[in-house]
Amino acid sequence: MAISQARSKRKPSGGRYKKARDKRKYELGRFPALTKLGEKKVKVQRVRGGNIKLKALALEEINVYDPKTKKSKKVKILSVVENKANRHYVRRQIITKGAVVKTELGDVKVTNRPGQEGFASGVLLK
Repeated sequence: MAISQARSKRKPSGGRYKKARDKRKYELGRFPALTKLGEKKVKVQRVRGGNIKLKALALEEINVYDPKTKKSKKVKILSVVENKANRHYVRRQIITKGAVVKTELGDVKVTNRPGQEGFASGVLLK
């Protein structure tokens, strides 16, 4: 089944919009990468305009920025502590933007989208 990113068929009132045309290929979306915790695995995806997206399917390291020392360091991810996107993602160890992961330096909040960029970056929490 295809994922559509087109406008909804229904108005805010509940009525239906009149169909102006059929769906277009450029309105299609893709399934989320659902980046897991594990040995690094990245998929190269060709996107519109011939560009490429690196989809991280699994990651084991994160680039951590420490606001106190103003320095970045690459550290190992130990586990996923919290994920506001979906409470079941913690149990499945899925990393998304906004997820809190436990590292060797402490808890880190993920600030980028690993499923669309191929790596993870985060900020060290106090």
